[in-house]
Amino acid sequence: MNENKESLNLNSLRIYNHMNKRNQIWIAFCTAFPNTVPIFAGFVFLGIAYGIFMNSLGFGAIYPILMSLLIFAGSMEFVAANLLLMTFNPINALILTLMVNARHLFYGISMLDKYKGIGKKKLYMIYGLCDESFAINSTVNIPKNVDKGWFMFFVTLLNHSYWVIGSAIGGIFGSYVKFNTEGLEFVMTALFVVIFIEQWMKEKKHHSAVLGLGLSTISLIIFGGTNFIIPAMIAIFGILTLLRKPLEKFEVNEA
Repeated sequence: MNENKESLNLNSLRIYNHMNKRNQIWIAFCTAFPNTVPIFAGFVFLGIAYGIFMNSLGFGAIYPILMSLLIFAGSMEFVAANLLLMTFNPINALILTLMVNARHLFYGISMLDKYKGIGKKKLYMIYGLCDESFAINSTVNIPKNVDKGWFMFFVTLLNHSYWVIGSAIGGIFGSYVKFNTEGLEFVMTALFVVIFIEQWMKEKKHHSAVLGLGLSTISLIIFGGTNFIIPAMIAIFGILTLLRKPLEKFEVNEA
C-alpha cells in the first residue's frame, strides 16, 4: 500500500515538474518575442531583398532558404552569393569570411558569462549568435520570474526564423517582383541606432557608450569606413578591460 502511494506521489511530482517546465518555457517565449519585434521588421525586409538578389543571379528559391538556415551570417550571405559565381577558391572564401565576421569573436567573448549554466541550449545559441541577438541578450533586463536560458534561446531562434522567412519570401516571389533594392541594407543601421538610443536612455552611467563612440570615431578616421570595425572592437575591448575595476569603483562611490 505504501509503495503504491510513493509511486503515485512520484508520478504526480513528475507531472507537476513537466507542467511547470512547459509553463516556464512559454513565459520565456512570451517575454522574448516583444523584444524581437523591431528585428522582425528589419530582418524580413532585408531577407526579402537577399532572396530577390539571389534570384536575380539565377539561383532558385532553395538556395537563399538553405543559406539563411545553415549559414545565417547576414552580410556574408550577400558576399557568398557572388562567391558561388566565381572560380572555387576555399582559402580566399575562408579569409574573406573571417574578415567580414571577425566581430563575432568579440561577441562570443563578451557572452561567456551570460551563457553559463544554460545547458545544451548554449550550442544553438553559439551557432545562432548574430549582431541583433547579441544586442538584445547582452543589454536587456530579464525579469526574475523568466528563465534566462530559455529567454536568450528564443531571442536567437526568433531572429533566425525572421531571416529565413524573409529570404524564403524573396526567393520564392523574387522573379515576380522588380524594384530597386539599393540602400535597403540601411534598415539594419537604423535598427542599431534605435537600440543604442534605448540603451542610452535606460542606463544612468554612459562611460561604456562614450568610450565606444569615441574609439569607433578614432578608428574610422584612421582606418576608413571599410576597415574600422575590427580595430575599433579591439580597442573597445582592451580599454574597457583595463578600466573595468576603476569604472566599477567609480560607480560604487557614485551610488
